[in-house]
Amino acid sequence: MNPQIVIFAANGFLGRYLARHYQRLGREVVCVARHRDGWSGDGMFLEWDGVNPGPWTLALEGAERVINLAGRSVNCRYDEKNRREIIESRVASTRVIGQAIAACKVPPKLWINSSTATFYRHAEDKPQDEWEGEPGSGFSVEVARAWEEAFFAAKVPGATRKVALRAGMVLANEFGTVFEVLRHLTRRGLGGRMGKGTQRVSWIHIEDFIAALDFIATDPLLDGVFNLTAPEFPTNRQLMQAFREQQGAPFGLPAARWMLEIGARLMHTETELILKSRWADPRRLREEGFRWRWPHLDAALADLEIRPGLGGFFRQPERRSAGVRVWTPGKKLAAGAATR
Repeated sequence: MNPQIVIFAANGFLGRYLARHYQRLGREVVCVARHRDGWSGDGMFLEWDGVNPGPWTLALEGAERVINLAGRSVNCRYDEKNRREIIESRVASTRVIGQAIAACKVPPKLWINSSTATFYRHAEDKPQDEWEGEPGSGFSVEVARAWEEAFFAAKVPGATRKVALRAGMVLANEFGTVFEVLRHLTRRGLGGRMGKGTQRVSWIHIEDFIAALDFIATDPLLDGVFNLTAPEFPTNRQLMQAFREQQGAPFGLPAARWMLEIGARLMHTETELILKSRWADPRRLREEGFRWRWPHLDAALADLEIRPGLGGFFRQPERRSAGVRVWTPGKKLAAGAATR
């Protein structure tokens, strides 16, 4: 028996990486999405519309894990139409998955649902953890609240454990992601602070994101909300400095708020995505004993620079840097070499 892992929105950035990860482990992977565009080709593919039950519901029977990443991109202008679609895409997909799980004869063991670290208030004075963090205000918080309310209100069998992921920025050397955008700006001399530059940034390396999901999944006593971020919380100024140092950029022009407003309108997005302070402390992961492979930003950026795309990220260890040396199976490490 090899119970399947079902990934919703498997053609998105995170879905592709998770599908490849589990496929490489020899797991049965079922990828569910609205269309095949972006799908990595790993596992079995099933279509859905994110609203109604369909053949995909059969994949949930006896599943080991159900991972829901579905939701319209927030990288847009927050007009009335987009606001409605952003919230409805998250709430509707979560509700229909909950209904499908409730109808299973053998329900899934674990249901992991995306949320966001933007749940917390704009904080520059102290970190916000799962136990004592204060919810904020604004549209992004409305999205997080509606998303989590739909998730935790879903009436599923007691055998199905629920975990909501309040994730920070997930960094990977992948086209269209935060890492690629900031790298692109930095190389063109635009890698200076954004706004005041004092806003905190919650981030996590894609390898630690995947490892954290596996860590939570393997402990049957863990449920509820988890902040998925690194234990280091740079300011925007520090973040951009790290990118400049990694890219060898001697300078980076700062961008005042009014400049960002103009740029956001031209790019059909919102300045909130970069100006809101996100300081989500992964307290629960830390207290449960999780160990980050990439807890520090400088090392994380250096690693990602040499691991472009799915192929680069998942290439064999002997071709990857292991700190200051290259690790090759069967060979001894030189004195002082880093170990994995």
